[in-house]
Amino acid sequence: MSSSTPPAPLSITIATRESRLALWQAEHVKSMLERQGHRVSLLGMTTRGDQILDRSLSKVGGKGLFVKELEVALEEGRADIAVHSLKDVPMELPDGFELACVMEREDPRDAWVSAHAAGLAELPPGAVVGTSSLRRLVLLRESLDRLGRQDVRIEPLRGNLDTRLRKLDEGQYHAIVLAAAGLKRLGLAERIRAVFEPEQSLPAAGQGALGIEIRAGRPELVSALASLVHMPTWLRVAAERTVSRVMGGSCSVPLAAYADWQTGQADLMAMEAAWGDPDGRLPVLRVRQAAPVRTLQDAQALGTAVAQALKAAGARPPAQEA
Repeated sequence: MSSSTPPAPLSITIATRESRLALWQAEHVKSMLERQGHRVSLLGMTTRGDQILDRSLSKVGGKGLFVKELEVALEEGRADIAVHSLKDVPMELPDGFELACVMEREDPRDAWVSAHAAGLAELPPGAVVGTSSLRRLVLLRESLDRLGRQDVRIEPLRGNLDTRLRKLDEGQYHAIVLAAAGLKRLGLAERIRAVFEPEQSLPAAGQGALGIEIRAGRPELVSALASLVHMPTWLRVAAERTVSRVMGGSCSVPLAAYADWQTGQADLMAMEAAWGDPDGRLPVLRVRQAAPVRTLQDAQALGTAVAQALKAAGARPPAQEA
């Protein structure tokens, strides 16, 4: 058999959350696999992360709440693959699971959505800004302090993307900050009033990228997913996720990590990470490094070096639970 022979068609079930964005992502993967001749169906599920909307993720167990039920479906054989927003995937997967594919990244930046103001400086006195992440809260507060806008309140914002937009439109917030990728994937790019460049609001590790998780020991699935892999994205997010893993990253830690390729310099990856004091008593710490990256091991080495530099600058992983 030629090594270029396409893999034999499979029957593949995709476990997915039932939010509109998650279903879009699953349908996107489904259509790509069907073009290869595979038979694909969806298994829609509601996760604990979707059900708990009255508390911040950092207080109820982190982003892994969006993943666990999908992993159970994989373990029980009810599904073969799970499609995730990679920024929602814990840095360490449970034993017996693996990340089989990282797809090409959408826009990794944060988006400013508001009918009231073109940006932070234009917010009315006493305005309320909504965000779901400690990372965004710390970086927004830093920017607002630079502008002398201590009057602006940053309030929690939970729910799926449509729910968050509805809360904005109902007047509960003057502006909200969301991932640009989700808005663009759902055809809602016109809602974006402005985007934050990475130097303004450093993205979360893996933001804008889709990852596909499988049970370990399924080489036929690895083969079927190979054509969906975008290795330049995988290398970038591997470096970012390594920073988070070394720093004990979870949504209880205000941590940002973003890697990109240096313009005009083949294989040279530049990476920046930022750590905020969860208590808000210390300034945001930032480090930046660059290194040649050709393999996942190179990417992980860069991420480890950046995390160690953060620690040397005074950042500390979260205290371990007793």
